[in-house]
Amino acid sequence: MHHHSLFLCTSENSCVYYTAFLSIDPPKYYTLHLYWSNSTIQYNIVHLGLSCTGKFRCASGCVSMSAQCDGHFDCEHGEDELSCVRLSGKSSVLQVLIGGVWRTVCAENWDSELSLSACKQLGYLRYVEQKALPLSSIEQDFQSNLVSISMNNTNVQEAIKIHNMTSFSKHLIYFCIACGSRPKFSARIVGGNLSVEGQFPWQVSLHFQNEHLCGGSIISSRWILTAAHCVYGFAYPVLWNVYVGLIDQPVNAVQSLAVEKIIYHSRYRPKGLDHDIALMKLVEPLSFVEPICLPNFGEEFEDGKMCWISGWGATDDGGDVSLHSARVPLISTKACSQPEVYQGYISPGMICAGYLDGGTDSCQGDSGGPLACEDSFTWKLVGATSWGQGCAEKNKPGVYTRITQSLSWIHLQMEVSI
Repeated sequence: MHHHSLFLCTSENSCVYYTAFLSIDPPKYYTLHLYWSNSTIQYNIVHLGLSCTGKFRCASGCVSMSAQCDGHFDCEHGEDELSCVRLSGKSSVLQVLIGGVWRTVCAENWDSELSLSACKQLGYLRYVEQKALPLSSIEQDFQSNLVSISMNNTNVQEAIKIHNMTSFSKHLIYFCIACGSRPKFSARIVGGNLSVEGQFPWQVSLHFQNEHLCGGSIISSRWILTAAHCVYGFAYPVLWNVYVGLIDQPVNAVQSLAVEKIIYHSRYRPKGLDHDIALMKLVEPLSFVEPICLPNFGEEFEDGKMCWISGWGATDDGGDVSLHSARVPLISTKACSQPEVYQGYISPGMICAGYLDGGTDSCQGDSGGPLACEDSFTWKLVGATSWGQGCAEKNKPGVYTRITQSLSWIHLQMEVSI
């Protein structure tokens, strides 16, 4: 009998295990609810009946699709009110999910409480800036399917009023955190392609049992983004430390932070290459360090764009102890999927960068570190170092987890853990 299974943890001491027996047509779904306290695990099995075709699936049943993102908790654990807000395109347009359609929020009647509500739904504790700009100034794809806001509510979803015309003159662009800029860094050049202080302030060194294991990127004051293969099988927060502001290994007089929780993508498998992404939540928030910006939904970075990779990995077969960096071009999926490159291995969740003739690449030890691109003086996290073949070999560029394909997962983890 074949079956498909999925775990969903709805709190720190409650998980739901879905299993669908696919030999039944249509498949029947069951859930195994797990509860634990003081090392004791209890469970009960619930038959959910037929699949939720055309409906929204909760952990404990089905609700109408119209219940999703309507401002009311229709699911027992509130799953229907998650992932309801996003920032889209290069313009950073605020959009809300209504009736299964992403709609652009217009600027009329907007206030600071709604701003805070929107940012919290993206996993941020505050907002730093909002701007009302002419509708004509944003990408054409976002100029229809408009919504306005009622002043009677502080919940974004409850306040929505749908308008299918384009009569509004202004829309909202949004910034929940200050990110993507860097101070004027020291002119102390260490030599070669070694990095200088302040060049990549969002770069962190992840130490497992006091040894550097992987790189990572600061995406907010409480969250570090890295690769799933760095933490898979080792997701014990007490064994990890995050070092910020580090140039040289071993550690020397830099900010060290403890880890509260580690989350890797539920679809990541150690024998696979996809969904290679993980998050670490810090016990205490970072101070005086500006994170790198996450890209927005639908934001594209053109092939050939020059970006930067950084990490403490090998520069030859022997490796090194200083933070290195290299400037590399983004490579199209088509070029990276050629037979002589990585045919059959590149998925939509991956992005390639480097030189097909070899010579510059990320190598072992840089896993999880940033592929960072500057766009209009703002640095954005385009990829997280995932895999590759060899080190700077011909036709074997570095492959990175494509951050734009993982935004829903990233913001969901941040939202439920806020």
